[in-house]
Amino acid sequence: MTIFSIPKPFKGHVGIIQRNAIQSWLKLSPKPEVILLGDDEGVAEAAGEFGILYTPDVKKNEFGTPLLSSAFNIVKKTAKSDILVYVNSDIILMSDFIPAVKKINLNMFLMNGRRWDIDITKPVDFNDADWEKELSKEIENRGVLHGYSGIDYFVFPRNFPCDLPDFAVGRPSWDNWFVYRAKSLKIPVIDATATITAVHQNHESIYKNKIKENKRNFDLTGGFSKICTLREADLISTKDGLKKPPFPRIIFSKLALFHPWQLLLGVKRKMQSL
Repeated sequence: MTIFSIPKPFKGHVGIIQRNAIQSWLKLSPKPEVILLGDDEGVAEAAGEFGILYTPDVKKNEFGTPLLSSAFNIVKKTAKSDILVYVNSDIILMSDFIPAVKKINLNMFLMNGRRWDIDITKPVDFNDADWEKELSKEIENRGVLHGYSGIDYFVFPRNFPCDLPDFAVGRPSWDNWFVYRAKSLKIPVIDATATITAVHQNHESIYKNKIKENKRNFDLTGGFSKICTLREADLISTKDGLKKPPFPRIIFSKLALFHPWQLLLGVKRKMQSL
């Protein structure tokens, strides 16, 4: 498995949570290949510190923001594994991640899951054998399960036909377009929320030009008719393997590409609020 990400500058609180995220990926078993991309401050140093691969030459837009299309193309050419995982740089993964991926018995798929939002302000002690147990308790006590629209990790085979437009990293809409991309090609979308604990460490936005780049990303999707969420997943990952969604979610799955139905689900309201 190859995990790749495009970190933000390693400054202040964002630097702390990104170091937490990277170390959690390296704790997975078997240990994955990890690739950091982009030339923002501290990325090269973090890659050197943790002994992981680093690729600075990611194309950017006119605002200086790395483009996901460039990063995906680089990794698809250079990764050692046939299973790729794009994950946002503030997401902690736990030991349930790889077992859930291993249960997939499909040649082509896209796996995502909802995340748990939680405030983490300090470095996690990954030398503590109970770090995952303690974090799980914190999630149970004060974590908030995110909605179906925000997607922070993507698991897919190397030969998945991504063909991403030039979306800016860290801005909305591209994740929902990626789900649409899979469904439009009749590639099964798997909701792994029940089997994968993805921990999003809350932080303030550090982006400039946010309004312009949010609009640019949305425009690149092609509009509301090319946006889907995890509510429309074709399969659900469970401890017993992949299963069809229960009623009424299976209806959402079947009608996901029907534009008026998407608007009924509130996708339009979500985009207008950005």
